[in-house]
Parts: sequence; structure tokens; C-alpha cells
Amino acid sequence: MRHISSLLQGLARSLSVGKERKDEGGDGTAATVLRTSGTLWGEGSETFAAVCSRRGEKGINQDCSIVCEGFGCEEGSIFCGIFDGHGQWGHYVAKAVRESLPPALLRRWREAVTLASLIDGGEKKLCECQFDLWRQSYLAACAAVDEELRASRRLDAVHSGCTALSVVKQGDLLVVANVGDSRAVLGTAASDDGGVAAVQLTVDFKPNLPQERERIRQCNGRVHCLADEPGVHRVWQPDREGPGLAMSRAFGDYCVKDYGVISAPEVTQRRITARDQFVILATDGVWDVVSNEEAVQIVTSAPERDKAAKRLVEFAVRAWRRKRRAIAVDDCSAICLFFHSPPS
Repeated sequence: MRHISSLLQGLARSLSVGKERKDEGGDGTAATVLRTSGTLWGEGSETFAAVCSRRGEKGINQDCSIVCEGFGCEEGSIFCGIFDGHGQWGHYVAKAVRESLPPALLRRWREAVTLASLIDGGEKKLCECQFDLWRQSYLAACAAVDEELRASRRLDAVHSGCTALSVVKQGDLLVVANVGDSRAVLGTAASDDGGVAAVQLTVDFKPNLPQERERIRQCNGRVHCLADEPGVHRVWQPDREGPGLAMSRAFGDYCVKDYGVISAPEVTQRRITARDQFVILATDGVWDVVSNEEAVQIVTSAPERDKAAKRLVEFAVRAWRRKRRAIAVDDCSAICLFFHSPPS
């Protein structure tokens, strides 16, 4: 693990308002945070993030995102998260999770690294268990954030909630954590024709997935489609036609937390190589109408990287109006995180 000593000294809360530079560690290390559509260069690394979000036709935009460069005040480390709210207060839940998850994750990561260094000792040991520490930290942080939401008196998340998809890039390690039905797709150079292939990194946690359906049924929840929504599986309470949640994992939604809906993320890893070009994080509004291959091609063909996320989102909006004319366009949001400097 690179920069372990500086990480232990500089881990701190990496949040600010809008896009702003802050000295977080008190030792000259800094973090830059982007919460709106825009771009962010990773100082001290080759990473570059482009973000875009468009409100759909259902009311207020319930999507939001965050990009933290210098995450944990570690040079070259970056956190990207995208959140999709649902329900009456879903936009508030999404923003609350956006604000709470990064610092909660950093606290658990700092504790895990400190404990591991005391028990095992040495930077080599920490390198060997780097992903395990991130996984443990993510699981603990998500559980803490969900409990914090439940206890909040300012926010009613009983019938509202949000999904959360995030990645942490630390050196060549990419950690991916997914709660819900947003999706991460990697663009990697194909070996045969020189093109860029799409590799899906996450599972869309829909209620009809066998392991998700079984957990919900064991908790006395129900999974079925409405007559006018064939193919759209939803979670229902055992004794009433509600709430009809279209994903099996989410923050909030406490009306079905006793019936199998969970906030635990699936946490996976990938070692980034020279062939891996970028990762796309997007909400289901994009993936409902755009294939993985189409998304990767759109990002690859963007003449300028800072327009990549915008081009993808605008393509998704047009696809909604072309493919699903009778349905209101969903909110569409995407983060494109590039790993390497563009060729000269």
C-alpha cells in the first residue's frame, strides 16, 4: 500500500461546499470536492473526473453525486459516489447519504488501518490486506450511515430512500461498493481490435435476483410485479400493497427494512492496469435505456474528456424520449473517472 505513513497522519474529513480546496490535514495536504456537474483533475495523479446530472420529468432531481480528490488527504487517492433518491423525500435522503458516507468511511478506514498496523505490523502486511480493510470499512460505514438516518428527527426516511454507488481509487487499487441498482462499468482496451470493451463491475440489485428474492421471502416480504408493469419486480410488505420498492438494497426505506431490504453494500476490487481506461458510474436512469457497450463507446468517442459524462447523459435523455415515449424521463446522472492522461 503506497503512502501508508502519510495516510495514517493525514486521514481527515474530506468535505466542503461546492467545488473548493481545503487544507484538511493541517500538514499541507489538501482535498478538493466536487458536488455538482463539472470536472475535477486529480493532483499528483493522472486521474480526471467528469460529472453530469439532468433532471427528468418526474419533478425535482433526486440524483446527486460527489467526487473527493485527495481522499483522506492522500495524494492520488480519489472517492467518487453517485446517489439516486426515491420516495417523497428521496432527494433529501440522497444528499444526507452523500454527506455522511465519505467521512464515515474514512473514520472506519483509519481505525482499520491503525488496528491492522498494531496487530500485524509493517507496511507489507497492510498491503496484503488492503482490500479487506476497505471492505470492512465500507460495511461498517454503510451500517452506521443507515442507523444515523433512522435516528434522524429532521428527515423522514420511512417511505423514502436512496441507492449509493461509490468507488475509491488508491494507487492501482479500485474498490467498488454498491447499494441498489446504479451500475459501474469499466472501459478497458480490447486485445483483438484495439477498441475499448465494456466490463460490468457491479450487480443491479433488483428484487427478482435469486439471492435477493430469497432473503426478502425469508423475512416475510413479497416480490411481484404489478399488472401494468410487467417485468418490474418490486418489494411489498406482507400485509399491504406497499411500498413497491424497485430495488432490494437501499439506505432509508425503513418500512421494508424488516422484510429483507438491506443497506449492506457488495464490495469488490479490481487492480487497474495500463489497459483499463476509465470507469463509468451512472444511475438507473441511464442504464434503463443505454447498454454497457453503448456507454463505453460514447465515452471513448468523446472528443474532449470534460464532455464525456454530459454526452452520455444527453444520449440517455434522447433514448428515453425515443424508446419510452409513454413514460416520463427519469433523472439521469453519470461520473466518468479516467485513470490515465490522454495520449498527446
